[in-house]
Amino acid sequence: MTFQPSKVYVQDVLDKVIVGDSWTIAKTLPDDFVQCVVTSPPYFGHREYSTKSSEEEFGRENSPLTYVEKLVGLFEELKRVLKVDGTVWLNLGDTYRDGQLLGIPWRVALALQDSGWLLRSEIIWHKPNAMPSSVKNRPTIDHETIFLFAKSANYYYDADAIREPHVTFTEDSKMKGGRNHLGKRDGTPEKGKNQGNSNLHNGRWDQAFHPLGRNKRTVWSIPLGKFREAHFAVFPPQLAETCILAGTGKRDVVLDPFMGSGTTAIIAREWGRYFVGLELVPEYAEMTMKRVSETQPRLI
Repeated sequence: MTFQPSKVYVQDVLDKVIVGDSWTIAKTLPDDFVQCVVTSPPYFGHREYSTKSSEEEFGRENSPLTYVEKLVGLFEELKRVLKVDGTVWLNLGDTYRDGQLLGIPWRVALALQDSGWLLRSEIIWHKPNAMPSSVKNRPTIDHETIFLFAKSANYYYDADAIREPHVTFTEDSKMKGGRNHLGKRDGTPEKGKNQGNSNLHNGRWDQAFHPLGRNKRTVWSIPLGKFREAHFAVFPPQLAETCILAGTGKRDVVLDPFMGSGTTAIIAREWGRYFVGLELVPEYAEMTMKRVSETQPRLI
């Protein structure tokens, strides 16, 4: 769908990728209709995604400050589009310049916080298949950052949808005694952070463990995504899935203002959500819609 410079209606954009500059398109989107934004913008100074030079392509700014300011400006406009209980899941990688790490993710996070967004969580995306590095004077980077922002204090978050398996009382547990603590008064050996916790020290371990699993932790080990036609590492489906399941319910709308190869759209379709994509490069928009047309919703 090629962008036309006028206001659009919800039915005009649902399950479509709008081609054009995200900053311009965002101004035309309806108010208060998106439940969740899940996105991974081009990183500062990393690569060119367009086949031809474009001043509109995000990530080619001449300074980190300009990059941050542009991204904050976009999310100021998207705040109007987001529902009052909506969330933003923002994945960012960092950049080295002149022999030092620029700290781009946290520059963006603090700037968004200063502009009124509520910073609720920093998540570390650990990449077990990260590319090897020849550097000898620092550790090899095998992670990126995801920030969870909310528009208001009372935001939608489905903790049960993304729970993890319990580790305590399994063979992977690092706690001394394991199952010997269960049901025993003062059975836990901790004298520090859990001291005084009646649920644990009075032998009520059962009340501390949700039947669906433990609450999601802030380190997510997810391999890099691969899609042959994109010719670059894509947003991993499992990562997008975790954000979408936590941030939306069935038939909610997910927005990705940097749609790229379409992972956000595909996961939204699979799980019975609507999507809206913004994308500067027409070839990527076509790629997304082709992939979506081949995607079958889950039977849920």
